[in-house]
Amino acid sequence: MLKIGSYVDGKYKILNEISRGGMSIVYMAVNEKLNKTWAIKVAQRNGVHDNNTAIMSLAADKKTLTGLRHPNLPSIVDVYENERSMMLVMDYIEGNPLSKTLEEYGAQPQEDVIRWAKQLCGVLGYLHGENIIYRDMKPSNIIRKPDGDIMLVDFGAAREFKEENVADTQCLGTIGYAAPEQFGGHGQTDARTDIYCLGATLHHLITGIDPCKETSFTKAPIRRSDASLSGGLERIIEKCLRDDKRERYQSCAELMYALERYEEYDDRYRKKQKRRLAAFFTAAAMAVGFASVSGLAYAAAENRLSADYGLKVAAASDAQLPQERRVELYLDAVRLDPAGSAAYLNMLEAFVSGGDSAGRLTREEASVLTQLKAGLDVRDDRGYSSTIYPLEALKSGNPAAYREICYEIGTAFWYDYEAEADRFSAAAEWFKEASSDYPTAGIYVDIGRYRQEIKKYAGQNRTEKMYEAYASLWESLAALRAGASEIDDNDIKLLAWAEIVSVASDKAGYFLVNVDKAEMLALLDDVAADAGRLGNETKYEDVKAIIKGLSAEIGEAKARINSAG
Repeated sequence: MLKIGSYVDGKYKILNEISRGGMSIVYMAVNEKLNKTWAIKVAQRNGVHDNNTAIMSLAADKKTLTGLRHPNLPSIVDVYENERSMMLVMDYIEGNPLSKTLEEYGAQPQEDVIRWAKQLCGVLGYLHGENIIYRDMKPSNIIRKPDGDIMLVDFGAAREFKEENVADTQCLGTIGYAAPEQFGGHGQTDARTDIYCLGATLHHLITGIDPCKETSFTKAPIRRSDASLSGGLERIIEKCLRDDKRERYQSCAELMYALERYEEYDDRYRKKQKRRLAAFFTAAAMAVGFASVSGLAYAAAENRLSADYGLKVAAASDAQLPQERRVELYLDAVRLDPAGSAAYLNMLEAFVSGGDSAGRLTREEASVLTQLKAGLDVRDDRGYSSTIYPLEALKSGNPAAYREICYEIGTAFWYDYEAEADRFSAAAEWFKEASSDYPTAGIYVDIGRYRQEIKKYAGQNRTEKMYEAYASLWESLAALRAGASEIDDNDIKLLAWAEIVSVASDKAGYFLVNVDKAEMLALLDDVAADAGRLGNETKYEDVKAIIKGLSAEIGEAKARINSAG
């Protein structure tokens, strides 16, 4: 322990104690000759296990920080070590840890959290480029400076990433923020470990819920705490927190790409949702939006590949290009990296958001999507052709992204496909692949099957089997409403409710043969109540307008049921 007023090496005067942890003490010191303030971190050697760990922690700080230069990292300027203690002299960071900010003010403004997230993503990306895995991201290790920017401190849990390692030698990290692989049995920690820890930290900052105290809430959607938060940010944090690291963002570059566009994804999602739901009220055609990000690899050779992939995706995103050229660029990106998700999702969005097809998925576009499953031709540098199976590669390399893409393609077929006779059966094939992650997908499969069953009776005399099929279809609609009530994504809820109202209104007379009228009206009342609650919670005027239109459609559907019964 250093005395206030004493000197270290005759040049650093100890001014006061800044903080004291279980394994080390940090002091403020001044170099009087240079008139500059420094921080000195000290751990004593006394043979006690915790103190030995403290020495190891400081040694890790020394090894990690020496030679590193980044605006969001402190620099070490001197190291002193003897048989009794070890001391590091480093930049003094004026400010308070974000843990203190959370204690005093609770959940932080979304704009601040996004800005900090980008800075943390940048510094983690820098560390990963130096083969350093941080492993202990949490609010207490992030200092907020007076200008609002942050600094990342305390590298005691950091380690060097070694490709040949199959597991870590130590399980270090903080429960609540640490990724599953930090506690053994899941291989060694890597860049994706830090992405998980960052996701848990962002969740704490944006919700105010401490994952160390309420671990069950760590992965709860952030909009469960505050409905006004961004859906795009919610999806980003959710992906960071996947248990399987293959399903998280694969690099900080990929995560940064998403963070820089979170508003674009969110607004684009809502804008497209508004357009499609509005179309429901005029033409009974709807679709679901989505947000996703590109897949970037993490080794040097893969980084070069991903750079080309990202350029292709970025070029294809130019809506001024002819649709045919955009599709070519997206397919080129898929050939470069079949396990990256951005090209698939952005291409699908280009299909259903306008262009020559006026927002409908054309047969030609559907054929392109089929090729992703059936196989794409590729040509190597020597001119030899071969076939790759992009979606199979995506399924094995990034199974969560695969299921997300299948769900989005299924939704596009269901609501947007111009071939009315085939859209439900085509959609069901894609929904089947997504049902493990998306409960409503399984319900849509059932609805599609019963609609196909009913289709067989078109133009024929009504039969008992036809009415049985309608009864089964009604059960699926009721299940869809129940499933939607458990979903946190409000846009998906709106789609599910609109589907129920549309079918109930259009086929009221058929349902009433085997379905009680009171049951049908009760289900529509339940949908109206669900929509009303969402209308009271949302801050978005366009969503309120959609709910108002849905309420009007519910009224008309109930009138049809009453008149038919």
